[in-house]
Amino acid sequence: MKDNTNEEIMESQNQLQQPQQRSEGTTFLRTCLNGLNVVSGVGILSIPYALSQGGWLSLIILFLVAVLCWYTGLLLRRCMDANPLIKTYPDIGDLAFGCKGRAMVSILMYLELYFVAVEFLILEGDNLEKLFPNFGFIISGLKIGGKQGFVLLTALIIWPTTWLRSLGILAYVSAGGVLASITLVACVLWVGAVDGVGLPTAVSLYTFCYCGHSVFPTLCNSMKDRRQFSKVLAACFIISTANYGSMAILGYLMYGDHLKSQVTLNLPIRKISSKLAIYTTLINPLTKYAVIITPIATALEDTPHLRKSRPISILVRTVLVISTVIVAITIPFFGYVLAFTGSFLGVTVSILLPCLCYLRINKTARRFGLELMLIVGILLIGALAAVVGTYTSLKQIVTHL
Repeated sequence: MKDNTNEEIMESQNQLQQPQQRSEGTTFLRTCLNGLNVVSGVGILSIPYALSQGGWLSLIILFLVAVLCWYTGLLLRRCMDANPLIKTYPDIGDLAFGCKGRAMVSILMYLELYFVAVEFLILEGDNLEKLFPNFGFIISGLKIGGKQGFVLLTALIIWPTTWLRSLGILAYVSAGGVLASITLVACVLWVGAVDGVGLPTAVSLYTFCYCGHSVFPTLCNSMKDRRQFSKVLAACFIISTANYGSMAILGYLMYGDHLKSQVTLNLPIRKISSKLAIYTTLINPLTKYAVIITPIATALEDTPHLRKSRPISILVRTVLVISTVIVAITIPFFGYVLAFTGSFLGVTVSILLPCLCYLRINKTARRFGLELMLIVGILLIGALAAVVGTYTSLKQIVTHL
């Protein structure tokens, strides 16, 4: 047993000495597109609402959250450098805290991704109902209409995209999502310029916007040259923050304290620019759902009880789609579910766990100094935001059920 362990360690060390570049894998540009597609998510719709809850000074919090999440993304990258065999976020948890660490990271990470997928379906239901308020159909004598009907139709459209397993192929789908996010901001600007029309919640929603850490290790591992991933992170956070900030300011200037949880629900439906903004919003989940659901599906497919085969893969992903539909229909509160996901799961996965894993893996980081003080400060801020935000969001969900 010891000989085998020594051989694995020597193999890992040899791999560390080699350049982290492979003949196969996604390019820098494709990884940026996938990364932007994850970071620039549906949170952009709630950014104006978050600003209305937190006030103008909360823009500083938006910037600070972006910086913190960028830094913790770098910490995950450094954790991956400790062992070239690390491919996923749960691998990092395993290296840091053993089997219990892997289980904890896996549960929290997949729950976060799962609720993001649920948010996509709620988003589709809300906006399609705004466009077609009288929509409905009958299945086996059961009348289904409104949000529930649109959630079901959306799931049917999204379902085939979940069969794609290659991140290289999904990059083309992601490009559509990135373009949709930029177009959405432009449409809202047009509506405001031409057509004329509580802090814990704000922090929770801001944090949700940058919850991409669950996918970061997978994106990093998929690259031809993993050394470029730090540049990918910088590009993703700079572009997404500029996009989020623009949307927050535009939306708040237009509608002030009357903003709804999704800015598209405030837009006048008769304006062409408003319809374009809503249609653009509807594209986002279609392009992002598969990227978000892939890590969950891959983890289930890799379990010993399931054989890696095409039929099993399709079955697993189909069950995931069906389950998210059920949750989206049962708890159709976009803003409150978003706040809960950001405060409890987002803060934990994107801020707390990267810091804890890094301190556990890197002994040098535990020495008293500026880096340790910075990480401890991040942990304290993150813990406070998680507790207050989770309590507030859960209270709102229970009240509206």
